[in-house]
Amino acid sequence: MTDQLLIYGIRLIISFFCGLLLGIERKSRQNAVGIRTLVLISVSCCLLSILSVYVAQTYSTDTGKGDPTRIISTVITGIGFIGGGAILKQGLNIRGLTTAAIILTTAAIGLSCGAGLYEPAIITLAIALIVLFVMNKLEKIIFPAVKTKVLHIGTTTSDVDTKKIEKVLKANGIIINDVNVEYSSKKEQIELIYTVKTPDKLNPLKLSSELLKIGKFSNFTLSN
Repeated sequence: MTDQLLIYGIRLIISFFCGLLLGIERKSRQNAVGIRTLVLISVSCCLLSILSVYVAQTYSTDTGKGDPTRIISTVITGIGFIGGGAILKQGLNIRGLTTAAIILTTAAIGLSCGAGLYEPAIITLAIALIVLFVMNKLEKIIFPAVKTKVLHIGTTTSDVDTKKIEKVLKANGIIINDVNVEYSSKKEQIELIYTVKTPDKLNPLKLSSELLKIGKFSNFTLSN
């Protein structure tokens, strides 16, 4: 019994550190799901995996052993609800998809630790950390413009060089997805509405100063 308790303890400790590492990564990016959540998911899933195997072995009947996959399948369903709660829509952008995937990954690692599959759990952890750290930077290099925003530019004259506006936007790493025009007879104002993708390191003050050099605009805003 003492040896078995030691094995269980090792499994729970490994699952703890796996959840800890993934939690630190999420918290470093200011996500709502952080260290405590992922540690608890990993450790609790590890315990449930241990429990499912224990119940199947201990309470087996004469006709055969119990099914250890019942608890595990239920855990995956429950984790899906937690992951869904991490997905949020902010304006035109959706946040939390990666966090939802990490919640599922953490649960899978915890279940693997509970079943004593240490090597697959550690390999999965290593792959997850590579994806989160290395591929995140690589993705930003290849696709720097990630945030969808709306740029409103108001002017009281129709003599506006839209090509210059587009040139300034592209020079600041902004990708134009769509352009719409609105006219207000009361204000006698034309408003250009650009749906764009902006990089994380966009300098809004630099952008506004460069737009002001093009012509006299009554107003312009950049928002989600």
